[in-house]
Amino acid sequence: MQVICLEEEAFYALVEQVVARLKERNGQEKDKWISDEEAMRLLNIKSKTTLQKLRDEGKIRFSQPQKKIILYDRDSVETYLERNARNPF
Repeated sequence: MQVICLEEEAFYALVEQVVARLKERNGQEKDKWISDEEAMRLLNIKSKTTLQKLRDEGKIRFSQPQKKIILYDRDSVETYLERNARNPF
């Protein structure tokens, strides 16, 4: 086992760099419009038919920029999940 010793100032500088990198990585903007695969992953569903049902019933927003391309609004999907969340007893 190796032991690495750092001066206090160097240690805190290293910690600040790690925190900055984590914020940078986690703070990346997420795409507003997501693919059907990503929407299905967020909703934890396996069927495109279920996704189409949610779309047809107006439960989640979507955009169809081309005939065979359908994109889903990430905020709408997350809002749908929040609306259907149940609190424990």
